[in-house]
Amino acid sequence: MAEHNELGKLGEEMAVEFLTKEGYTILETNWTFQKAEIDIIAQKENILAIVEVKTRSSLDFGLPQDFVKPKKIQLLVKAVDAFVNQKNIDLEVRFDIIAIHKEDKSFVIEHLIDAFYYF
Repeated sequence: MAEHNELGKLGEEMAVEFLTKEGYTILETNWTFQKAEIDIIAQKENILAIVEVKTRSSLDFGLPQDFVKPKKIQLLVKAVDAFVNQKNIDLEVRFDIIAIHKEDKSFVIEHLIDAFYYF
């Protein structure tokens, strides 16, 4: 597996651990619909958090969250709509980003709540 794929997988594992510690229940990871993949679907109280995880080995080319492009947001919205309808979920939906970057020998995790709006 390519090094960037391994870093991405590690980032998603760290994000799941982080969310769990913050009181979220993880409903799904890597949930796919057509061409879209949702990294993490989590619930906390009456909120369904759709979480895009972005992991970078450095900040040389920008912040991890800057790599969530409009096309990705469009795909996420489509996938979430399908998920909510399939599972008959009646919760408030929120889009979050967990941005992770390497700093020396450790990682910095930032949870951006309501990172983007879909309307």
